[in-house]
Amino acid sequence: MDLDLATIIGFLVGAILVAGAIVLGGEIIIFLSANGFLIVFGGTLGATLLSSSFEQVRDLAKSLRVALYKKEMDPREVISVLVSFAEKARREGLLALEDEAQQLDDSFLQKGIQLVVDGTDSELVRSILETELIFLNDRHAETRGILETMGDLSPAFGMIGTLVGLIQMLTELEDPEGVGGGLATALITTLYGTLMANLVFIPLARKLKSKSEDEILVKEVMIEGILSIQAGENPRIVEEKLKAFLASSLREEVEEETEDGLEGMAVDADAEP
Repeated sequence: MDLDLATIIGFLVGAILVAGAIVLGGEIIIFLSANGFLIVFGGTLGATLLSSSFEQVRDLAKSLRVALYKKEMDPREVISVLVSFAEKARREGLLALEDEAQQLDDSFLQKGIQLVVDGTDSELVRSILETELIFLNDRHAETRGILETMGDLSPAFGMIGTLVGLIQMLTELEDPEGVGGGLATALITTLYGTLMANLVFIPLARKLKSKSEDEILVKEVMIEGILSIQAGENPRIVEEKLKAFLASSLREEVEEETEDGLEGMAVDADAEP
């Protein structure tokens, strides 16, 4: 899978510009505080573990790969595949799709085609696939919920760090150096908490939500296409039905891809003895 450059570049641009603004305003070293980082990050991580299961937090790292990499299949590719399957099913029958299904990389599409090949009732096929889609969406929402929780908690722990710094400052009023250190911790922890929430946790949660919606759309296209193939519909009708899921700007690309695919299949069919 290719890296999602928007995620990488977005984070780097935000981090570099914020750091650059700090450098232009003075020395960046005064904004580095191990105490402040431990309060905000440690507190946020601990509270997240309290509000979620260990397994959910452990699996968060795997889920973040979704935000860092591009999706494997987009709706245009799926539609092209389904139209080619519809053409083959009309020419050779549903059983001819079994070998094709085994070569698919997407397990959801593979399962749907296999159910059709096995002669499963169309309503049952829809029920099975839509149930899997519901639980997929729930798992995605669970992951996003953890990031949203961290986004809510990190500014709060920034404020806790501020209170800690103020307490330290008040207990060191007779020592000017102690007052400065406490005040620095008080302000920096608020900065850390706000940056973590608005530059990392909340944007990642929204990125995962966007990608989840894209994946759900692809799965819905698959369900509709699989049922259309099972019903023996004309490949052109299948294409038109599935294009309704896409924005108008993408529909022309689908038409070109499917036309090329169908022409290639027609050539192969003519070449057969």
